[in-house]
Amino acid sequence: MTISVRTLLQGSCASVLCLTTTLASASSHREAPGITEQPKIDATDFYMFKSYEAGRGDYVTLIANYQPLQAPYGGPNYFTMDPDAIYEIHVSNDADAEEEITFQFKFDNNLKGGTGIQLDIGGETVGIPLRAAGQITASSPTAALGETESYGVTMITGDRRSGDRAELTHSGGATFTKPLDNVGNKTLPDYEAYADAYIYDNVEIPGCGTGRVFAGQREEAFAVNLGEIFDLVNLVPVQGPDNPMWPQYNDPGFNANGIVQDRANDDLIGKANVTTLALEVPIDCLTQGDEAVIGAWTTASLPQGELEDPSPTYEQTSLFGGAWVQQSRLSNPLVNEVVIGLADKDLFNAAEPTIDEALAVYVTNPTLPALLDILFRDALGASGDIAPSNFPRNDLVTAFLSGFPGVNQPAGFDTSTDLSEMLRLNTTFPATPRDDQHTFGLLAEDLGGFPNGRRPGDDTVDLALRVMMGRLCHNVPLGQEVSGDPSAEDSINLGLCGDGDPDDTAPAGEVPFTDGAPLRATELRASFPYLNTPIAGSPNN
Repeated sequence: MTISVRTLLQGSCASVLCLTTTLASASSHREAPGITEQPKIDATDFYMFKSYEAGRGDYVTLIANYQPLQAPYGGPNYFTMDPDAIYEIHVSNDADAEEEITFQFKFDNNLKGGTGIQLDIGGETVGIPLRAAGQITASSPTAALGETESYGVTMITGDRRSGDRAELTHSGGATFTKPLDNVGNKTLPDYEAYADAYIYDNVEIPGCGTGRVFAGQREEAFAVNLGEIFDLVNLVPVQGPDNPMWPQYNDPGFNANGIVQDRANDDLIGKANVTTLALEVPIDCLTQGDEAVIGAWTTASLPQGELEDPSPTYEQTSLFGGAWVQQSRLSNPLVNEVVIGLADKDLFNAAEPTIDEALAVYVTNPTLPALLDILFRDALGASGDIAPSNFPRNDLVTAFLSGFPGVNQPAGFDTSTDLSEMLRLNTTFPATPRDDQHTFGLLAEDLGGFPNGRRPGDDTVDLALRVMMGRLCHNVPLGQEVSGDPSAEDSINLGLCGDGDPDDTAPAGEVPFTDGAPLRATELRASFPYLNTPIAGSPNN
């Protein structure tokens, strides 16, 4: 596929809610007041990328993570999914802001025999307080297990509520099993083998051939200085080993590029788990006609009405009824945390992409760069404001609301009607093998990475900081890649910030902002579901 540089230079100039993301790498942890009351349906990250496992180049992987900040030791009930909710991944395969395909996950939790594991105690049969009464292995996964989680996946074509519905199936039928969370090494001596047994291959996707499905606990995939980010960005903000203002970067723990070699600056990796819903779907199932670009986002919904049961049981603690109401929404990372104002965070979670224009001012006139200007202008030795001044911020609109023309913007895209916050992926670009991936994705000439989709190893924190501060106003190294001409200039100006001098409109656009937390794709699993085995609640053998 040959992409015209001229086409790329035609940056869209419109204003609506743009997923111009942010600082914290965990996309959506407790990001709105309302969702803090419903942690089981709180989406944390959403990924969409061309599968880079060997031999899977004709597939796209969709990963929706839920339930943030899972302490591995968080027993005894751990992190079952909500059987009263629906969890959905929506795909738009034309230029509009509406879903054409939805994959809906619905969970069901049950006690063995209706009571769980029971023991004879002095002639009385009594249920135990734990989820298991012995070791659980891949060869004996259920004998000692007293509570099970199962789920179904429904493919909906058209509107998510009124479209045509068909179940995904595997050799055992339409019911899938979610493995028990990683309680600890005594209960689950080989968790990886146990959980891998619940990766479903050759899943029949109606009208689409076969794919793969997995739902279960995984280790958090993102490195981030989460506490420091929200403490007025209380961290080393500029990358570089010789920075005199932040001598921490001269520590031997940093390499020549200023990247941390250990996990001291990370609040999540190695410390927290999430619950993953993963699908691998044939590209031909997701695209429509000749259009190669798809957009996607994930949501979770609960019934409109809830009545607390005064005599709760395992099966029912509340009575639910009425229409489904969307409680959580996520595509690009960190929009709600650091772009949307406090008063509208719950509104954003409830909104569909078709009405994003209602929140446009948060994107076209973002406050995050102004906050960074207040916090770091003096430390950077700047004589004036360091926040970009090209209002409205059409560079952000292009990067996160419409996609780059010629890269990941659909053909026929209308900037007056189609701008919407979703993750967009050009399915014709080849996947980059894990070991060759650059954590800066598109801005490092790796066309398979963010913001062309998003992989688990993409460092969206550093990318977001730099783009928010005007990186796209300056030359970027995409000339040869987007033109398909090896002799073309490597660096090009995308023309997204008007005719102003980038040094004037975005003076800090080339400052290598960072949160100091490293991200390395090679530390992640190279095969579906790509995220690592969850951290054990008890590491003792």
